[in-house]
Amino acid sequence: MRRAGLGEGAPQGSYVASGYSVYEEENEHLQEGLRAKVSALKHLSIDIGNEVKHQNKMIDDMDSDFDSTGGLLGATMGRLRMLSRGSQTKVYCYMLLFALFVFIVLYWVIKLR
Repeated sequence: MRRAGLGEGAPQGSYVASGYSVYEEENEHLQEGLRAKVSALKHLSIDIGNEVKHQNKMIDDMDSDFDSTGGLLGATMGRLRMLSRGSQTKVYCYMLLFALFVFIVLYWVIKLR
């Protein structure tokens, strides 16, 4: 009796065993590929985590720099406001003195006629 697909003197158990070993080798090969991909993903996720930590540190540094710059700018604006208030007072004082001078000159001109 001959069976299709079996060698002439090969028992049926050896054919199944050799077919099983082919599938087992293929599964092991696929497992190794999967392990390599998982390892690559692990390293990639670790690198991404390190980069995120670095970027967060840079953002925190920028935030503190902006806060200090905002404080400096606020102090400068306060000084400018004081300066502008003071200069308006000086302008009013100069205008008052000029008007007083003009009235005195006009008074003398009118009196001397």
